[in-house]
Order: sequence, then structure tokens, then C-alpha cells
Amino acid sequence: MSSNKIHTLGGYIHEYQKSVQQPEEFWSKIAESFYWRKKWDDIVKWDFEKPDVKWFINSKLNITENILERYLFTLGDRPAIIWEPNEPDEGNRILTYHELYEQVCQFSNTLRKNGVQKGDRVIIYMPMVPEAAIGMLACARIGAVHSVVFAGFSANSLSDRINDCQAKVVLTSDGNYRGKKAIPVKAVVDEALKSTDTIEKVIVYQRTGEQVAMQEGRDLWWHEATEGVSKENKAEEMGFRRYVVHFIYIRIYRQA
Repeated sequence: MSSNKIHTLGGYIHEYQKSVQQPEEFWSKIAESFYWRKKWDDIVKWDFEKPDVKWFINSKLNITENILERYLFTLGDRPAIIWEPNEPDEGNRILTYHELYEQVCQFSNTLRKNGVQKGDRVIIYMPMVPEAAIGMLACARIGAVHSVVFAGFSANSLSDRINDCQAKVVLTSDGNYRGKKAIPVKAVVDEALKSTDTIEKVIVYQRTGEQVAMQEGRDLWWHEATEGVSKENKAEEMGFRRYVVHFIYIRIYRQA
């Protein structure tokens, strides 16, 4: 990917002009740096009268293979995530590419074990911990749509988002820290779920250690749900267009 880096303003302007004047050639060069299960038949077709714009027609890939597998041999022992906690007294966490790959594969299998399939919707209502990124990557790996909801939004805001996308699973935590103060997170989820009827499972990451209500048959602790689950997982093959739709959906809610 280093050949695609832009180092100067002049370089940016040059590349931008190429993208406008020769879009197929420009984006083909960019796409060649990715791993594809099946390459495209055409780079782009558009009809602005309808409107109808299609990119990388009939291509297949899984974006997580371009984030994880492609770097295992060259960067496997190097940090992929460096997480610094809120409090200096709490230790940081470093996940190498190999460790991240294993945890994403394991959680992908955990989601499938709990009924999440390609096309299902998963709400991520979590603090800023590595498990939030693991959850996002696991969803992308199995072809599920994830919607990230800021873990400070109200129960009403959360339930609206669950209902709008008819989500099947919520990923959350027991609590979170704001400064030195522990604030509830799972309790907000419990309140939100009183106004929803689509959630089948709630997977709870233990962050603060506070006591939370766990509904039998629905709620699972993250560490218990993943215990003994295989760390081998083959990524779901996805059409490029489906990934674009997923991204737009996630983007809308993040901007909202």
C-alpha cells in the first residue's frame, strides 16, 4: 500500500485530477493493492439520470482479510492495537496482528454460535476498549451489519436505533469510566430493550466489575461466551456493493 501514499499537496492535486479525468484507471490501481476473492468485471458504471452508480461490479472480497491475514506473516508480532486506559494506574494493552486475528476469528465464531448470520444487524454500544474493534471486525468477517452507538446515548436513542435496523444482538459492557467515575452501560441497554422485541442476545464485556442484572437465556458475559470457542474462522465472501451499503448505513448513524 506504500505506493498509494501521498506526501505533498502537489502530489494530492495530481492524484485528484487523475481520479476525476481517469476514474477507472485511478481506482483500478488503488484496488490492485487489495486481496480479492474475485476481481471485478467492470470498475464503474454510472447513470446520473436514474441515478445508478456501481463500482467494482461482480467483485468478491472480505475486508477483514485485507486488515488481518495479509499482514500475519510480515507484521504478525507487531502491535495492531495499542490501548491506553483512562487512569494511569491501569495497565495498557497491546494486541499484535496475530493476537488480534485470533480474537476476531474467535469472536466471529462466538457471534455465529449465538445466531448471527450474514445480513443480520448487530448493535455495538461499548466503551472505547479493544473489544469494540474486535466486535466490529468480527461482524465484517461474517457479513453482519454493525451499527456503532455511542455508549453515552440515552436508552431512548439506543432503542430507536435497535428498532430501526431490527437488530438481533447487542454488544455492550457492564459499565464505563468517565474520569474517575464509573457509569452504568448495561443498565441503559436493559432500559432500552423494554421498548424493543428483536434482540435475542446481549453479550457483555466486563469493564468496571460492577454488579449488573443478567437475564437468563439472553445475556452472556463476553469472556464466558468466547471460552473454548475455536480461533479458526474462514471469512465470509462478500460482494463489494454489499460492503458499500453496510458502510453507508453505519456512517448515517454515526453522523446522526
